[in-house]
Amino acid sequence: MDTIITGNDQANDQWTLALNEEQRTLFMEVIEESLRLQNRAHLFNWLQRGFQYLLAHEVVIIAVRGMERASYDYEYLTSSRYFGDAQFDLVLHEQDGLVNQAFMQWGKLGTPLFYTTEHASQVHSHYAIEQIAAEHMLASELKRFVVHGFGNEHSRIATMVMFGRLSSPSNARTAHLLELLMPHLHCAIVKVTSNKCPSVLSTATKNGRVKPLSKREVEVLEWLLVGKTNWEIGNIMQVSPLTIKNHVQNILRKLDVENRSQAASKALKLGLIHRKQ
Repeated sequence: MDTIITGNDQANDQWTLALNEEQRTLFMEVIEESLRLQNRAHLFNWLQRGFQYLLAHEVVIIAVRGMERASYDYEYLTSSRYFGDAQFDLVLHEQDGLVNQAFMQWGKLGTPLFYTTEHASQVHSHYAIEQIAAEHMLASELKRFVVHGFGNEHSRIATMVMFGRLSSPSNARTAHLLELLMPHLHCAIVKVTSNKCPSVLSTATKNGRVKPLSKREVEVLEWLLVGKTNWEIGNIMQVSPLTIKNHVQNILRKLDVENRSQAASKALKLGLIHRKQ
């Protein structure tokens, strides 16, 4: 498809892009709140408060890479019931994953990149738009999304983010807001992902993607570690043995192991659980 290239977008004018008084107040509040983030739950809640008014979204995919490794680790946060593990795997597929391709394209451009079915592909001075087929977007359950990042292959730590099911418009103003927010988001992500406390509940799979464990799954793992059966764990947690069985199956899949013993052992080594005293 043809790409429109323009450097004379009137919306790029600095006065047009300047934040209004309400946005400036919210922006300062968002920055201040970011300094208090300690774990993944804090990060999710932070993105759901003032951040939403500046950049409205329902799904976030976070990518983090340190100098010691060439590949990124991925994790997602969502408030949408339509986006889960299946969609996460789909959009990050190495060959044709929509978000994987978007991250690669961002690496070449270095500016906010919108993916939409509504507008023709175009490149502006500080953002770009990529038009894709409606069926591809529909399968991803992302509706419309934007990617941006901080750092490159020479950075000690580099991050990329995708905001999906985006309500904010695909335009210069949204791109400008994302550019302003990205350095603070980068610092927040680095702080949270480098924090080794158990509340950062995530595990890396073979392809580097990160699938978070729920609090209930962690609790089940702690009881698996001491050899409890599904029936015993169900009694302790006051749920049915079938519910516990479902939790165990999810745990095995997320940790990429074959049985309960391997799951408990791997979770212990990763620091996701600790032996009860």
